[in-house]
Amino acid sequence: MSATVPPRITLITKPGCHLCDEARDVIERVARDLHMQWVESSILDDPALSVAYSEQIPVTLVDGQQHDYWGVDEGRLRAALASSSATGEPGV
Repeated sequence: MSATVPPRITLITKPGCHLCDEARDVIERVARDLHMQWVESSILDDPALSVAYSEQIPVTLVDGQQHDYWGVDEGRLRAALASSSATGEPGV
């Protein structure tokens, strides 16, 4: 029996958000290049996410910790993912 590895990257979005579309493109590219899983969640589907992040959409989490909001800096995301995999601890 194998354990399921949780996605390293989470993108929190809402429908119709053009910044979310741009962030998704960056995350898709980085995740593909680094062979990592990622997930997307809408604030419309989760009241807790809406309360926490409604003014910061899109929000990127790395290993469950807030990493970026209002956009995704590709270099910063790659560095955070490389840093956290090298140390074995979540990187922000």
